[in-house]
Amino acid sequence: MKDFSRRNLLKTGLIAPAVVATHALGPLGIVAAATSQPAEGSEVRFRTAGAAAWDQSAANPSKGVARERLLLDFGWRFHLGNANDPAKDFGFGTERIGNFQKTGNFLPEGSIAFDDGEWEAVNLPHDWAIELPFTDDPSLASKGFYPLGRKYPETSVGWYRRVFELPAEDAGKLLTLEFDGAYRETTVIFNNFYIGTHKGGYDPFSFDVTTFANPGGRNVLMVRVEATSSDGWFYEGAGIYRHLWLVKTSSVHVKQWGTFVSAKVSGESATLSIRTEIANRDKETRTVRAVASILDPEGKVVGRSRSDALSIAGFEERECAQQIVVKQPLLWSLEQRHLYRMVTELETDGATIDRYETRFGIRTIHFDAEKGFFLNGEPVKLKGTCNHQDHAGVGVAVPDAVQYYRVRRLQEMGCNALRTSHNPPTPEFLDACDELGMLVFDETRMMSSNDEGLRQLGDLVRRDRNQPSVFMWSMGNEEGMANNERGVLILSAMKALVQELDGTRPVSIAPTGAIGKGGLAVLDVIGYNYMDPQAEAYHREHPDRPVIGTETVSAVGTRGIYVTDKAKGFVSSYDPYTTTGRASAEGWWRFCNSRPWVSGGFVWTGFDYRGEPSPNGWPNISSQYGIIDTCGFAKDSFYYYQSWWTSKPVLHLFPHWNWPSYEGKKISVWVYSNLDKVELLVNGKSLGTKNVPRDGHVDWTAEYAAGAIEARGYKGEVVALTTKRETTGVATKLMVTADRQTLKADGEDVAMFAVEVHDAEGRVVPVTENDVMFKVAGAGRLIGTGNGDPTNQQPDKGSARKAFGGYCMGLVQTEKKAASITVEVSSPGLASAEVTVEAVAGELRPHVPVWERSVPEGQGITGLWRPAPGAPPPGMLAFLVGNNASVFTLLQKGNILTGQMEGGGGGFGDGGSSGGPVTDGKVDGDRVSFKSGNGTYVGTIKGDRMELQKTIDLGWLGDLLSKKTETGGERPAIGPAPNGSDPSIDVPPMTGPPVVPVVLLRSPR
Repeated sequence: MKDFSRRNLLKTGLIAPAVVATHALGPLGIVAAATSQPAEGSEVRFRTAGAAAWDQSAANPSKGVARERLLLDFGWRFHLGNANDPAKDFGFGTERIGNFQKTGNFLPEGSIAFDDGEWEAVNLPHDWAIELPFTDDPSLASKGFYPLGRKYPETSVGWYRRVFELPAEDAGKLLTLEFDGAYRETTVIFNNFYIGTHKGGYDPFSFDVTTFANPGGRNVLMVRVEATSSDGWFYEGAGIYRHLWLVKTSSVHVKQWGTFVSAKVSGESATLSIRTEIANRDKETRTVRAVASILDPEGKVVGRSRSDALSIAGFEERECAQQIVVKQPLLWSLEQRHLYRMVTELETDGATIDRYETRFGIRTIHFDAEKGFFLNGEPVKLKGTCNHQDHAGVGVAVPDAVQYYRVRRLQEMGCNALRTSHNPPTPEFLDACDELGMLVFDETRMMSSNDEGLRQLGDLVRRDRNQPSVFMWSMGNEEGMANNERGVLILSAMKALVQELDGTRPVSIAPTGAIGKGGLAVLDVIGYNYMDPQAEAYHREHPDRPVIGTETVSAVGTRGIYVTDKAKGFVSSYDPYTTTGRASAEGWWRFCNSRPWVSGGFVWTGFDYRGEPSPNGWPNISSQYGIIDTCGFAKDSFYYYQSWWTSKPVLHLFPHWNWPSYEGKKISVWVYSNLDKVELLVNGKSLGTKNVPRDGHVDWTAEYAAGAIEARGYKGEVVALTTKRETTGVATKLMVTADRQTLKADGEDVAMFAVEVHDAEGRVVPVTENDVMFKVAGAGRLIGTGNGDPTNQQPDKGSARKAFGGYCMGLVQTEKKAASITVEVSSPGLASAEVTVEAVAGELRPHVPVWERSVPEGQGITGLWRPAPGAPPPGMLAFLVGNNASVFTLLQKGNILTGQMEGGGGGFGDGGSSGGPVTDGKVDGDRVSFKSGNGTYVGTIKGDRMELQKTIDLGWLGDLLSKKTETGGERPAIGPAPNGSDPSIDVPPMTGPPVVPVVLLRSPR
């Protein structure tokens, strides 16, 4: 029997429909709520004058405030490890001294002196999986055939290393590392101290590193990420694939995600209810006031509240409640994205010690069981798509600019809502939705009421509850357990947590095989997946419950392909089943749009994504469910949605008209349009005019002959639009365009460069596989390529990509300098093309500067020197001598040698920070000698190599070991040695300090 995927089962009806009503709830009318009275212990000030009446100082940062949030993305080094072999994983998990055995001595690689020059230079976000070779292993199909998991230990662990300096004034501040996300098990080592481990691929996490930091000095951050485990059945990537931040605060501060603003809109005003979580990490009790200032979209203060004094005991937390009334609020909507800011300042002992900013929007939402979803009192049909988070060229390490690009592409076809399938999104994605006007159904990864599941859900809600784009929380995806009584318990606990932390948004879930059954009935909005007829039956029986299509359609198609070819892995782009509503864009939308009680739905999917290569396996490495391919190129179905989801006049004609082996054969010609009627002409001959049915399409059957097909769209009796598909000539040239002409020179911004293959007349050649090479000059770099072909296995990080269906794409990221960026594309036998964009200077986001070790220059052996790689001494001697993670900075003036040694600590040392100044240094021709740390070095200079003997001063341990050489009479057959030596120390008797050979090599870094 054929292997069926989860969605295959849904499409073929093998999952029996189940509609059972339990735990019925009353009708919903959900509005962003706020208490009508001031909370006890707070002061409320009501705005009665214009913005100018308020002190505007809150619009600017306060001097002396400790809080900084610095981006920690730049200047990393990366190296693969190994999940099974410690020898290939930098000794992680071995029995050697270090790791978890001794605090502060975790790994030689954690030493400041370690040479990571052979590690790859990377910036975050970073996904190493995207660079792995494709592997024909059926068990990897859901992951896009990338070799990750326990079967592939050599490619499932990655190490990251970053050195940075902290200013001396950071002493006394709290220092926290905030990870937006890493996949999947993350171990953090800071200054060679083990800090902690986080498990989970999508939820943010943080570690307090205050105790282990070196203010006024250098700091080494190492992160080990293991991707052997799996959260989902789709491509998930590997590595620190979201942003990382260094956050500095005072001991008394607003907690991470510790503010919440909810609004109750009434008439010409909005009452803001504010909750602020304040932590005191001092040992002493502190008295604190919270001052909340509201800034309108233009940055003017329009309201302020100063709380009563709060007494917070040492190492305790308190929540402060306040209210502010804003007159004539500007509401956030899909068309007008008005965004306010709240500035929260904490005062203690007459000084402002913290300043925390919260962006939010004022708007109302509610569901009506008969009329659907309402935003600000107006009905809005949710025209949604589900989306995973990967993109061509970059995997899951999606730059912020690409998040905005993806949202804009979806909006072009009329999409107004997204479901974050099947996990919490990046914060920047939500920012894009806030700013561009896109509603978000925000999904947690784990449907569970265990500690981890509730923690993940709680973090999601606390992080995202101020985003106006988020209109509903999703408790999970297709969890069969949700349909039974166990689901009642789990989902009741999850819903209770959401109500505690938010209380202004409804909760739902994307179910499987049931509607409103078991735990599904506990939720506020009844979701359904691929069950239109059953949803209608449920609505008849439960007219008081709001209903939404949480996952719909699942139609597959390959961009530019019109003949299904299983051998090639391609699927025809014609909408397959226009009446069933299960695997058809047209079938579902006609059902949804004709029923006001259906609030809308979320099409599976907006973009193609890696993994889950339905309906084909190898060599397919990505899905074909998307309305848009992995690059952002539109498929034909894009124009169906654009026809009926927008008011823009649309006239889209397909297929292409290059069919040399189909002369005289019948070809179905389709048109997507929202005009009144369409006429089709084949080589100038009309095949008639057809009226366009609402939410439908028109089509004809035409006999193929080379030439052209033309569609004429009418508004009334007037031709409003025309479009053609012509038989093209052979490919002769390339054309390249950028999605934007001006970028920010911040090292982060990205432009998308679309390449088209043209014939001599400038028409896109629809059937072509020309190799296209990308060359970038100026202040940018190529970070990835793609073409939307679900079978293409060229490297995403290479500089070449085949054109597929006439198109391919390159992603170019700016550097941190203002200059032009020129992208040239070329292909053998074709005329090349280029385009230039400008990277303009602008303010960089606050970030941690990249640290580089300075290399001294000067006479003789002045420079950096490192021990040559080699096996450590055997046994106890390796413990005493230390590791090779050391570096010597040598300065020669005449025959005098000075400098500094770093690292090289051994024994019960301090994790590689041992060392010290170089003293008693002399150079005499090719002879050299000096002292540093616990050693005296003597030897010969041979160019960029020094061959030395190191005499080790073992201190008290040396005195102990030397006792083995003392005489004390004849040793008895049974009993202790007369000399009193310690038999537990396995070192031969010593007549002097140990001497070991050391080879130093000149180092460039």
